Amino acid sequence: MTYAEVIEHARTCLGTYCKGCPECNGRACRNQIPGPGAKGVGDTAIRNYDKWKEIRINMDTLTAGGPVDTACQLFGRTFRYPFFAGPVGAVNLHYGDKYNDLTYNDVLVTACAEAGIAAFTGDGTNPDVMTSATKVIGQNGGMGIPTVKPWNAETVCDKMNAVRACHAFAAAMDVDAAGLPFLKNMTPPAGNKSMEELRSIITDAGIPFIVKGIMTVKGACKAREAGAAAIVVSNHGGRVLDQCPSTAEVLPEIVAAVGNDMKILVDGGIRSGVDIFKALAIGADAVMIARPFVTAVYGGGEEGVAAYIQKLAAELTDTMSMCGAHSLDEITPDMVRL
Repeated sequence: MTYAEVIEHARTCLGTYCKGCPECNGRACRNQIPGPGAKGVGDTAIRNYDKWKEIRINMDTLTAGGPVDTACQLFGRTFRYPFFAGPVGAVNLHYGDKYNDLTYNDVLVTACAEAGIAAFTGDGTNPDVMTSATKVIGQNGGMGIPTVKPWNAETVCDKMNAVRACHAFAAAMDVDAAGLPFLKNMTPPAGNKSMEELRSIITDAGIPFIVKGIMTVKGACKAREAGAAAIVVSNHGGRVLDQCPSTAEVLPEIVAAVGNDMKILVDGGIRSGVDIFKALAIGADAVMIARPFVTAVYGGGEEGVAAYIQKLAAELTDTMSMCGAHSLDEITPDMVRL
């Protein structure tokens, strides 16, 4: 199955909101929620996509030839590629009823593990979502990253028990989900986390902890001080706050501030292996991609995910070769033009 076939098949079952665009750029669904769109006028999701495209590649083929190694190390594990599938929740609401969160995570985690990368799994108000996600991660040797919403303390504790039981190699919390209405309506309410609250969660986790939703140097420093092993530079795809800067715009300053102290991942509008190369050149250790993996699952199940991963890998390998980088360590800032 080719990626073009995946897209074609996905359009038949993605529901009424997602348009199954050849490349997800936030325009066709710009201010549409429910659906894959973004909050307000949809400016943030579009800006995420556009700013990666403004960065250009500095080609240099006057270099030694040889094979290209795309292997990535994270928390003691080696992955085939420096990209991961991002967490997505309520897929049946946003993308159509062919899958629900339980069946979606089952397909995604398994397919990613077989391809040599890991999937971040989503969370939801239904406890079975976390239970099933951690179960499939356990079945795949801990090859997955359960992502817990910023619930109230009691709910987080319950979720983290399931995370530890599956022997996941890392855990995450998408603190950028703090603006979601169902969190604010909880009793007691959930959402924003103080540094003290985050430090307690990270300490109790007992495994490398990733804080997703960092968009400022100040936020990155807080996550570092709370004990995070990694952060994801992310604005939740524009779904929680309109008119944010893009992740590409803030990544360089965050890398400069904390890049020597923790792993840095980035998401938001990254859609190709060329985009992945740009993020690595700016200083990210790896990237996360969410919405296109939904299309891949809906368009072809495990085979669709494999086709998308192969597409990204081929594009990344080709870009590295054309710039003279034979490993991820050889990708340098001078290989891109900001």
